[in-house]
Amino acid sequence: MSIDLKPSQGLDLLHDITLAMVRETKPDGLADFTHRQLAILLTVYLERPPHTVRGLAQKLGVTKPVVTRALDSMGKQAIIARRRDEADKRNVIIQRTVKGALYVEKLGDMVTRKAAEIGPGDEM
Repeated sequence: MSIDLKPSQGLDLLHDITLAMVRETKPDGLADFTHRQLAILLTVYLERPPHTVRGLAQKLGVTKPVVTRALDSMGKQAIIARRRDEADKRNVIIQRTVKGALYVEKLGDMVTRKAAEIGPGDEM
């Protein structure tokens, strides 16, 4: 299924979602993600595992320390977890958590709701 959006509608949708994420930020800061953190979060939850620091760095086109810093922040919020790969101790496996899955589900609902609000004549 695809949705035909004009560029202005796409930007409106991104704007509405971003505003909703900021407004729904709780004291624990769960919705307060950088673009990089959000890209990592969605990659981990929407793409088939396993996910490693090395693989995420390659996918995002950044260094491993950049991914590690983002994961440190998300780990403090318990939306991802990390463990050493038993087969190759050099690798760190990124794991989903219940809290993270619930957040991604809520985000998906928000995107669906905001997309449904876009009318055919909406323009910037």
